[in-house]
Amino acid sequence: MNTLNHVEAAPPERTDPNAPAIVAARRTPLGSRGRGLADVRVEQLAAPVLRALVDDLGLSPRHVSEVVLGNCMGPGGNVARVAALAAGLGPGVPGLTVDRQCGSGLEAITLAAGLVQAGRGTVYLAGGAESASTAPIRSWPARAGGQDGEPQRYERAPFAPPPFPDPEMGEAADLVAHEAGISRIRQDAYAARSHARAVAAMEAKRFADELVPVGGLDHDERPRAGLTSARLARLRPAFVPDDAGGTVTAGNSCGVNDGAAAVAVVPERLRARHNWPGLRILDWACTGTDPGRPGLGLVATVRQVLDRQGLGMDDIGAIEFVEAFAGQVLACADALDLDPDRLCPEGGALALGHAWGATGAVVMVRLFTRMVRDDGPSLGLAAVSVGGGMGVAALVRRVGPPSKRRRRGTGSDR
Repeated sequence: MNTLNHVEAAPPERTDPNAPAIVAARRTPLGSRGRGLADVRVEQLAAPVLRALVDDLGLSPRHVSEVVLGNCMGPGGNVARVAALAAGLGPGVPGLTVDRQCGSGLEAITLAAGLVQAGRGTVYLAGGAESASTAPIRSWPARAGGQDGEPQRYERAPFAPPPFPDPEMGEAADLVAHEAGISRIRQDAYAARSHARAVAAMEAKRFADELVPVGGLDHDERPRAGLTSARLARLRPAFVPDDAGGTVTAGNSCGVNDGAAAVAVVPERLRARHNWPGLRILDWACTGTDPGRPGLGLVATVRQVLDRQGLGMDDIGAIEFVEAFAGQVLACADALDLDPDRLCPEGGALALGHAWGATGAVVMVRLFTRMVRDDGPSLGLAAVSVGGGMGVAALVRRVGPPSKRRRRGTGSDR
């Protein structure tokens, strides 16, 4: 044999049969705190989403290995287990509740991915749920000798202990925007665009297949039509005074919302057996960073995931970041040399709202719609910055047969 002229065929790519894949994704509408979902408890938000995932796949509840849900401010008592029982999954399905603050929903999904990859189970329902409207009032026990011996109410627990900084999120967003040189004009323009994109997506029924109506609500409440940069410019800074350089306002910040979102994570062998289209979870990470600048947390995490995979931002066709504050998400985009026009093309948390423990899962549901339901881009990235100085990110690839729905031209097919 002439070895110089002989070229052997490359061996076929071998996929780990336990490689985790998302094969279904659903969410509730996001309600503004105190409005459409004001009386719906957190487990009542999550339960219909969990049930919809099982029904979408045509599975029996007995096939579910576990429910993993993120939650920040709920009543405790293991929200995931309570929601699993409320969903009718039966007492044989355990539940695990995760708290990584705003990254909880995405962390729950990556935790499920790790369990699948380790061969611990076959069907995990993972995501997050938050009811800001029904969250219990929290207080520290009365201090000895304190005034009237009364408990001390608090809005949130510390994200970092002394001597580390522990700023309020709005103040931290102002600092990040200032240091990154993100102007008020640019923040307002980005926020207005997020609302415009979300309104357009709602009118085009882009969210219809991912939504599970609950509590009589069948649409996201927060997006506002006609919200222009000029209208946003009238608002005063909400956290740092105007004369001290404050640029973050109620209009270019996310809302406080109620909602739930979850996905079904299964091993590749099960996905292939059923020929389900889905998203293979290629890589994920959580990193720590400066607690005083929590809004930048996702930057290091995204870099770590992309570097490990030998990819750059230009390789990613669908990108969903949690838009907590316009200045914060723009600072992250600039640090990653990412054109912010590519972020959240159908609106993000600035418009749709931020249901703390759920929003990290909402961005993954959005990727599923853009990439799988619409046969969209091949690679996708979800990421969120987290209070206390952390970031969570997950990289996914579209796999399986094309969706029955035709792609409607959103995003580039990278």
